[in-house]
Amino acid sequence: MASTELEEKRTKVYELLSNLNIDYKVYEHPPLDTIEIAQEYWKDIDAMHCKNLFFRNHKGNKHYLVIIKDTTPFVLKGLEKKLKQGKLTFGSEKRLSTYMGVKPGSVSPFGLINDGEHHVYVFMDEQLKTAEYISFHPNDNTASLVLKFSDFIKYLNYMGNKFEFISPNADID
Repeated sequence: MASTELEEKRTKVYELLSNLNIDYKVYEHPPLDTIEIAQEYWKDIDAMHCKNLFFRNHKGNKHYLVIIKDTTPFVLKGLEKKLKQGKLTFGSEKRLSTYMGVKPGSVSPFGLINDGEHHVYVFMDEQLKTAEYISFHPNDNTASLVLKFSDFIKYLNYMGNKFEFISPNADID
């Protein structure tokens, strides 16, 4: 991806956060393609770090962003049981681009900026509620953006996508 395209993706995030009067700090780093690599760069950043997973239902007509603490295992069957949508699978690169405007490895709730129709439903790890600060990529994986959890909820409310908290490491009744 050209550096100007990355700059545009980031600028869109930074401008929206500034317009919402949300303070944030950005940490630059090399591309972080896995959580294991990311944890090495995140170790000195005081924030709860997250894994962001993009799924679709078996019909392909519903899409979900799942945000969990970086070290928390995720039980997909529990979410499938809760949704009653059949088997969930990772969204393709094309779907990720269409609904979130990002590439694999850069999935972030800031991609909701590109979801004007509020198509993507967000599930968040209930552990995130305990964080004062939370960290995500600003729509590219060469930086991490840290903001207050309360400001993140302000951002989500502004975006208009529906969201709820779940327990990601247990079967959901």
